[in-house]
Amino acid sequence: MTENTNVTTGNGEHTNAVNTRNANNGARVATRQEAALTPPVDVIEDASGITLFADLPGVPKDKLNLQLDTDSLIIEGEVAIDAPQDMQSSHAEIKVPRYRRSFTLSKELDAENAAAEFNHGVLKLRIPKAAHAQPKKIQISVT
Repeated sequence: MTENTNVTTGNGEHTNAVNTRNANNGARVATRQEAALTPPVDVIEDASGITLFADLPGVPKDKLNLQLDTDSLIIEGEVAIDAPQDMQSSHAEIKVPRYRRSFTLSKELDAENAAAEFNHGVLKLRIPKAAHAQPKKIQISVT
């Protein structure tokens, strides 16, 4: 039997743990644990869609992953710090080298036409509104 557990720590880290029951005694054994920081994200909505700005410092473009479906968005990134191999840090501000954030999207958004840019650790994601959700201009005829 497999059970997924989501845990949020006091410092904003999220942990996804997968537990399995031992067949002999029913005890739970953690088989995988992935902690992730929650990146700050600004969401700006206008008449034609939404723009998300996610701060992902230390994440290179090749370690960034976006999963965009019709009703959900998942942003994941892995921090890569370039340091000499023989160097040991005496203090680390970031103890968890991953970011993860998920959103539920409105049906009014058109995920098929989303566009993303990544520059200096900031992800900009533009998701336009679907045609049926766009504001319409109605002409008024005078009689």
